[in-house]
Amino acid sequence: MRRKIPPTQALICFESSARHESFTKAAEELSLTQSAVCRQIANLEEFLDVQLFRRTRRGVKLTEAGETYSRRISSRLDAVERDTLSVMGNQGTATLELAAVPTFSTQWLLPRLSGFLLAHPHVSVNLTNRTRPFLFADTEFDAAIYFGDGDWSGTETHFLMKESPVPVCSPDLIAPHKSLTAEQISHMPLLQQTTRPYAWRQWFASLDMRVAHDLNGTRLELFSMLAKAAMHGMGVALIPPFLIRDELESGRLITPCPHSFDSDHAYHLVIPERKAESATLQAFRDWLVEEARMYRDSQPPAASDKRQAGVKPRHGPLAAAR
Repeated sequence: MRRKIPPTQALICFESSARHESFTKAAEELSLTQSAVCRQIANLEEFLDVQLFRRTRRGVKLTEAGETYSRRISSRLDAVERDTLSVMGNQGTATLELAAVPTFSTQWLLPRLSGFLLAHPHVSVNLTNRTRPFLFADTEFDAAIYFGDGDWSGTETHFLMKESPVPVCSPDLIAPHKSLTAEQISHMPLLQQTTRPYAWRQWFASLDMRVAHDLNGTRLELFSMLAKAAMHGMGVALIPPFLIRDELESGRLITPCPHSFDSDHAYHLVIPERKAESATLQAFRDWLVEEARMYRDSQPPAASDKRQAGVKPRHGPLAAAR
């Protein structure tokens, strides 16, 4: 059956006219006459049987239907343009479309990715930020790096590393002190991460502590946002040290208490089963898993001694439940 899709030129004229809310500016942008743009819009409205613009003496305004259609068409035209440029720019090469959690990608993956590309000069890797699981069938992604329990239906998952987050803050926030006990941290503003909503509760629980307000505090989605908020003295954040190495080495952030905790979640490489036989993906998988192994082997054990956190070991019901 023939697709119900308007002519591309009409959609391009509509997207430009909607963005400018002006046929004249759209014509200038597209190097067309104003009458040509008007004809394309009229043809599109006739095709849809929907009015997209209201004509007034001062110009044109999008109707409600026009606004909705504009948002949808704009994103789809952007996607078509990206796909077109990808095909034009990757002739003779293999391309991996990788979804990845953003701070991990920026701070850990990208500094190492050149090694893979040098070893595989005919492969290019495109990265797109994704913080939550999704259906591979609904996307063009070949694989994903995500933080979770490794249970992703229809995929094969490969363990990369744990996070081992520790409390960090601005040195000015606790000056003149250099360190804090867990009890003192419990009275500080706690910065929360949207995708790790129970992180502070787990941290305190690993020390046999119950803190009534451990879920309260400013919520931010990315570790990079948490780090920035902590540097500006907004509170104490739980962040894996390997994601903020520069901030720790420069002294913009400090670790007032070195205690971390074991989580059931970790970073994984996720590959949909239908793409698992791809030679390019297998090469990337082998490289990434090996890089993660070498990184894990190079790290000192995470601090977990309760005495370092200023907490006396307990032997009550909560300790037994652990």
